[in-house]
Amino acid sequence: MKIVIIGDGKVGHKLTAQLSEENYDIVLIDQNEGKLKEALNQLDIFCITGNGADVEIQKQADVPHADLVIACASTDELNMLSCLLAKRLGAKHTIARVRNPVYYRQIDLLKEDLHLSMAVNPELAAANEIARVLLFPETSKVETFMKGRVELVEFPVREESHLIGLSLAEIYQKYQIKILVCAVKRGSEVYIPDGDFVLERGDKLHIAAAHQELKSFFCALGRKTTKVRKVLICGGGHVCFYLTGQLLQAGMQVKIIEQNEKRCEVLCENLPRATIIHGDAASHELLLEEGIQSADAVVALTGMDEENIIMALFAKTQGVNKIVAKVNEDTRAQMVEGLGIDSIISAKSATADAILGYVRARNNSARSVNMETMYRLINGKVEAQEFIIKKEGDYINIPLKDLPTKPNNLIACIGRNRKIIIPGGEDHLEVGDSVIIITKEHVINDLSDILA
Repeated sequence: MKIVIIGDGKVGHKLTAQLSEENYDIVLIDQNEGKLKEALNQLDIFCITGNGADVEIQKQADVPHADLVIACASTDELNMLSCLLAKRLGAKHTIARVRNPVYYRQIDLLKEDLHLSMAVNPELAAANEIARVLLFPETSKVETFMKGRVELVEFPVREESHLIGLSLAEIYQKYQIKILVCAVKRGSEVYIPDGDFVLERGDKLHIAAAHQELKSFFCALGRKTTKVRKVLICGGGHVCFYLTGQLLQAGMQVKIIEQNEKRCEVLCENLPRATIIHGDAASHELLLEEGIQSADAVVALTGMDEENIIMALFAKTQGVNKIVAKVNEDTRAQMVEGLGIDSIISAKSATADAILGYVRARNNSARSVNMETMYRLINGKVEAQEFIIKKEGDYINIPLKDLPTKPNNLIACIGRNRKIIIPGGEDHLEVGDSVIIITKEHVINDLSDILA
């Protein structure tokens, strides 16, 4: 599959790194020669210096024969124009990153006219992720599958947890709730566990289940389901704009602290039900003055990772129950996890995952399954993928206990006729099923890839 990526920014670079690892044929276009040299030294790709919206540059990159062109340069206009040109030159599919809320509101019209296969909005993707976490505050991350009917949540085992010292088989037996622990992060190690796996303090569990079953499980654990009602957001950029709209709709009270006066006016105009404070959210006095101690959740969304980390740590010292910080740099995000801030969000990662899912789906469209959704978990060490079985295969109608699967692969959930099945040994797969597969350390393009 030949892929041309326009723009070597945060999203472009992450995508290039992930796709080149999977042996796609990648050409990267950017105007900054220094950046491209760096990418060329690190990755097995071909680079072209120039403007991605220039027909001659696109021809040099062999866009006319490209299977996919992904435009993630600095401006929306450049991305949309680059995709339009690529389509005219003969590229089979195009994806544009579109951030501006005004453009994104009318993206369905634009998609048609520009012949876009997909439009991705990093800020909206990040806002959706934060909203899910705030609606389910016991968790530190929530991903959805099967059109929202199945959730895969990250859940930390804290010191006082009843789960410590129990094996997964004992947990399933004790609580009798249809959930499945699909992956466990312990220190720097990651496990795809079986029933004998015993939980320890500090483990991070990834649990798949229907929403109601998860609620029942957290209730059974004695977790007080404290609903988030008051949210304090630090930083009033695009992520804040999208997130506030969702939180107000869910009946929450939102207070936003933003340093730029003009931006405050825009927010006041567009979000009349939110409280907008003009000030520096990095000021501890201001945070105390604006009632950080009485907030149920604090979300740090300024443009600087370091500021967000400091605000999150300050919120922790003030006893805030739910803290979310936007940290785009991968290495910083891994450092912050150790500081006890559970929910780290990266707009860059959310966007790269969405595009990578689309690329994989295109790549396996000729096979016996369609890939619907894909998420990378635990810093990319584990993948959760949703497939729809289109036709017969070696794995159909065989009880799962008799299905020889490779190690570190797990069938986590089956969707059949609007019914969610957390599978046991007697369950089987049928044509038409949606299946969620959890895999560690290798890529799956077809369900037969998990068979031993």
